[in-house]
Amino acid sequence: MKLLLVEDDERIADALVEDLTDQNYTIDVAHNGRSAWEMLDAFAYDLILLDVMLPEIDGITLCRELRSQRCDTPILMLTARDTISDKVMGLDAGADDYMVKPFDLEELSARIRSLLRRGGGSLPPIFEWGSLHLDPSSCEVSYDGQMLSLTPKEYSLLELFLRNNRRVFSSGQILERLWSYEEPPTEETVRSHIKGLRQKLKLAGAPTDLIETVHGLGYRLKQLY
Repeated sequence: MKLLLVEDDERIADALVEDLTDQNYTIDVAHNGRSAWEMLDAFAYDLILLDVMLPEIDGITLCRELRSQRCDTPILMLTARDTISDKVMGLDAGADDYMVKPFDLEELSARIRSLLRRGGGSLPPIFEWGSLHLDPSSCEVSYDGQMLSLTPKEYSLLELFLRNNRRVFSSGQILERLWSYEEPPTEETVRSHIKGLRQKLKLAGAPTDLIETVHGLGYRLKQLY
């Protein structure tokens, strides 16, 4: 899952990036409202973490503008403002949730998971595809009861396929969804990660074509019949 963090305090931003990356999220960071607007125009995100006090365009204005443009990406506001009127203003601007700094990282993670479930409709708490199981809350993956040890990118690839289990993803689409704009790899990198993921699934007993190549289009989960 790819998140946009809009935070002008670099110390806070660095800490959040480190924590969320450890949870297998891909994070892009904008340090002011205008940069955030440009990034949202160029890339697709699953959730926005939005500070209120920002240079150039403040978080409330940015949130209102996004909603006026029919952007339905979940927005979680992060702010030091803790009065009821401030919270009401943020929610009325279109935010889905509101957390006051300083906040507990475990609670933030739980709220992110909740918003991602809400944003995707009635997503199940555990994704299943035949004997394959992925638990987003613990980042654990198993096949036929056997735990898999995946790299962060392998986990993110598998989660992407499970969340969109009938969709074919091209290498370019995978790069856009799972890599930040600051770490642009090549399509060969995608092929390498797909290969590594397939090998680990095979060792756990999965079919070799559980992640199948759709020639000329990309990759997807092999359909269950």
